[in-house]
Amino acid sequence: MRSCEKDHTPAGARDAAIISLMYAGGLRREEVITLAMGDYSPESGKLVIHGKGKKERTAYLTNGALYAMQDWLIVRGLDPGALFYAINKGGKIITTKPMTPQAVYNLLSKRAAAAGVEAFSPHDLRRTFVSDLLDAGADIATVAKMAGHASVNTTARYDRRPEEAKKKAAELLHVPYTRRKQK
Repeated sequence: MRSCEKDHTPAGARDAAIISLMYAGGLRREEVITLAMGDYSPESGKLVIHGKGKKERTAYLTNGALYAMQDWLIVRGLDPGALFYAINKGGKIITTKPMTPQAVYNLLSKRAAAAGVEAFSPHDLRRTFVSDLLDAGADIATVAKMAGHASVNTTARYDRRPEEAKKKAAELLHVPYTRRKQK
């Protein structure tokens, strides 16, 4: 995100908003490019995502993700159309050209390289979204809904918490047994 914050061009604002959305909402790159201005409510931070299989889900942008989106909308404007547009090399927003999945991949690769991150894929943001929510204590059923997964089994495959998390969970249980006195 530092790369985006230091980049005061329209691309910097757009890229910060896209990265924030992908992390804070668990969006796939195909979902990013199908977003329209009408899918987002600047007043509430509510975002309607059109997911796989024509399933809709809702995300709510808060704190940094909300700020990144607000900054992008100052640059983009509130006119109807795609939420994210291509930007030419001169820094001009091309409102007749929505972004492609490859363009999202390219911008993420560029920003990851600027941050010194190697071996990065757009799906890493989605995996991190799921893992961070689970680490923070969100229940897996809620996280599955937020990710647009039909089954919690799919969400469980994203769970990268270490064994320590399992141990802590086990310690939440109380078995009402006390040690016998030794003779």
